[in-house]
Amino acid sequence: MSHLTQQYTRMDDVPLNRFHIKIAGLTFGAHFTDGYVLGVIGFALAQIKPQMGLTPFWEGMLGSSALIGLFLGSLVLGWISDYVGRQKIFCFSFVVITLASALQFFATTPEQLFFLRVMVGIGLGGDFSVGHTMLAEFSPRKHRGVLLGSFSVIWTFGYVAAGFAGHFLTALGPDAWRWLLSSSALPALIILLMRIGTPESPRWLMGKGRREQAMAIVHKYFGPNVLLVDEAPVASKQRFMSLFGPRYRRRTAFNSLFFVCLVIPYFAIYTFLPSILKVMGLNNNFTTDLLLNGLLIVGALTGILLTVMCSRRGFLIGSFVFLAACLVMLSVIPVSQSGWLILFFAAFTLVMSAVSNLVGVFPAESFPTEVRSMGVGFATSMSRLGSAIGTGLLPLAILNYGMQATTGMLALVLVIGAVVSLAWAPETKGLTLVDAAHDPAQRHGNAAAEPAK
Repeated sequence: MSHLTQQYTRMDDVPLNRFHIKIAGLTFGAHFTDGYVLGVIGFALAQIKPQMGLTPFWEGMLGSSALIGLFLGSLVLGWISDYVGRQKIFCFSFVVITLASALQFFATTPEQLFFLRVMVGIGLGGDFSVGHTMLAEFSPRKHRGVLLGSFSVIWTFGYVAAGFAGHFLTALGPDAWRWLLSSSALPALIILLMRIGTPESPRWLMGKGRREQAMAIVHKYFGPNVLLVDEAPVASKQRFMSLFGPRYRRRTAFNSLFFVCLVIPYFAIYTFLPSILKVMGLNNNFTTDLLLNGLLIVGALTGILLTVMCSRRGFLIGSFVFLAACLVMLSVIPVSQSGWLILFFAAFTLVMSAVSNLVGVFPAESFPTEVRSMGVGFATSMSRLGSAIGTGLLPLAILNYGMQATTGMLALVLVIGAVVSLAWAPETKGLTLVDAAHDPAQRHGNAAAEPAK
């Protein structure tokens, strides 16, 4: 062992410290807010629909508006952050979220509300691409999977908080939806204030040739004996297009498609959960929502454990198969068999919440620093575009084809996700970010059996 190896520690191998926890907490705040924003709209729409005379088209548009914004924000702000830095977008995104959330209180038309919720989504989308990237670039590899996977748990808590707020606030009067939608401004403002002073990612600085600044941050937060390994830059000046070149196109396709195939059924079902439960013949009350929310939380926590114990690849493929089977059963079981419907819907909720942890892990581990934020942003934007389309079309699909046929269509989406994952999912568990990003994208099959380091 060389003198250098004895004396220095790579940044990928430093112990977890308070700074890691702080960055994780600040990043998790975006996911809590996202879960809350997407969770409250279903309750708000119940009041907005009669007040504004919403057609099925506008009901779908408002239900998917934040998702449309997430698509735009992930794509555009993720791309910008690879040029101007992570930290600037890390703060700017929450300026947008805070202002647009508060202004929802004053909306008087569907068009105004749609625009404001798109703006909220743009902020959240930008933060998704940058937040995942920041945390991945700061985290030690031993704990990276747990930290990135925990996004889903925090998102679930935000979604569950929205359920409680929706039940209690909508009972206060016909204009309670204004308070419900604008209430997301409060956590957004708190997160914004706490993010002021966050350091830039040293990996991004290193990629820009600003080595002294990068090492100053590394030494300040991790100690004087910590090294940051250089990453080879992408040769093409058109870095966004490099995502679709020979080097990265398979991992770009995989991360986009698996993400899309998971979130389309998730958002389509849970955005309109009260209406879907009614169509299924199940009671739509506070007790039912409490039980489902409990399953979401248990599933998210279980997902962290499975992320640590299982291979990334095996966990993803097995979940796709199980979820598709659950939706097939829900599509063929008659409404009169409510007990079986509840069982399969509960199983679907539990596993969907668990595997959703991987949407924060795979994209961040698949790309090098030079294009990581763009890669994460593109995958996130594609997922939100798919979920926006699915959510927007769901009311029309149920109206024209019925609940069972619509459920069968969503099962087909999950089958596609399983096929894509079998073909292209790599195994990134236990690798450094440099190793995970620069190994060939075909790393599956035998790589799945590679032990975690």
